[in-house]
Amino acid sequence: MTIIRKVDQVHPDPAVIKQAAAIIQNGGTVVFPTETVYGLGADATTDSSVLNIYKAKGRPADNPLIVHFSSICMMREYVQVSEDIEAVAGRIWPGPVTIIFQSTERISGFARASLRTVGCRVPANPVALALIDSAGVPIAAPSANLSTKPSIVSSAEAIEELDGRVDMILDAGDTFFGIESTVLKSSRKGYEILRPGAIGVEDLEPILGKIIVSEAARAASSVDKPLTPGMKYRHYSPGKTLYRIENREAFIATVLRDRRKDMAVICSDEVAAILGIECISLGSEDNLYEIARNLFPAFRKLDASAYRNGIIHGFPESGIGLAIMNRIRKASLPLL
Repeated sequence: MTIIRKVDQVHPDPAVIKQAAAIIQNGGTVVFPTETVYGLGADATTDSSVLNIYKAKGRPADNPLIVHFSSICMMREYVQVSEDIEAVAGRIWPGPVTIIFQSTERISGFARASLRTVGCRVPANPVALALIDSAGVPIAAPSANLSTKPSIVSSAEAIEELDGRVDMILDAGDTFFGIESTVLKSSRKGYEILRPGAIGVEDLEPILGKIIVSEAARAASSVDKPLTPGMKYRHYSPGKTLYRIENREAFIATVLRDRRKDMAVICSDEVAAILGIECISLGSEDNLYEIARNLFPAFRKLDASAYRNGIIHGFPESGIGLAIMNRIRKASLPLL
């Protein structure tokens, strides 16, 4: 039976946090909010605890997990934090940026998918930070959705999808960004984005220097041995088939000419106004953060609709637009 407790995201009740931390300490699983999406968390140092995450999600065991810490000081106890990150840690964390580090054996091999490295971050959410602090251990936490499904951005979605699968769900409303963290690894040429997320290249380069955008980050290619979530497997996908036409003008022309009645149209407010038909709205193109926040809920609306499949258009790949297009490409099939 899943325990569901309401909690305020800014001022979480210490008693609720203590109850959730005890579940983590005893090897259980807790669904909790971060600033990005909801996470499905367990003690990152214990194999049996981490395996409970894979079981609850139905997640492939070679897909590594991101490990969450309450501070850079805590992180140093478990991974080899590089000097360059030490120098700028306060400008990165707490925040939606994950960095790949060499791990010690203190982090479960199952959390690392048997790799020597692990993705780490300090989340910018009072509930998440209080939970990690109270538990006294780093928390491994992928997004709290069933494997391949759209990430969960509200507690209502978490309860609907995971009630009965986990030990506790912290009911805290909506997350802020609605899209996962940006994942980076260090290379000789600079930092490389493995998965684009809530923080864009333009925001990171003043802090870390030149950022390399890989083909995997654009979702133009896959890898056989992923260092981080989102690099190998089909991700973020609605249950129904979603098609994409990345060029906005081609999308509009195609929908106006060939739109089938069994196909839901997922688009911006501006495109909806041009089409003049009922659409699943993503928000305004003037605010790509709004588009990002509405993306996964739009995929879930498609699944809940009477339509057999859906179609979506592309967005500029600057800022958070790179993450938006990564998620759209991972979730859809090209039509043009």
